[in-house]
Amino acid sequence: MFSVYVLRSRSTSRLYTGSTSDLSRRLAEHDAGLSRSTKNRGPWELVYREDFPSRPQAVRRERELKTGKGREELDRLIGTGGDR
Repeated sequence: MFSVYVLRSRSTSRLYTGSTSDLSRRLAEHDAGLSRSTKNRGPWELVYREDFPSRPQAVRRERELKTGKGREELDRLIGTGGDR
């Protein structure tokens, strides 16, 4: 199982979207500052998650959520009000 996830920084309120096969490990890495993309912006909270049976499906959805239409969809799903 593969997960697409969206995190919100508790310090900056910015969002981060990623995908992984081990969500609990990945969340711990983000909180520990081990991810270059999210370092120094934590702590993080999980605000959205979708599960997929294969990595290609998860990566496809991750890319989709990072586009304009995908960000609009996220705004509706998690109520960000357009904050990035």
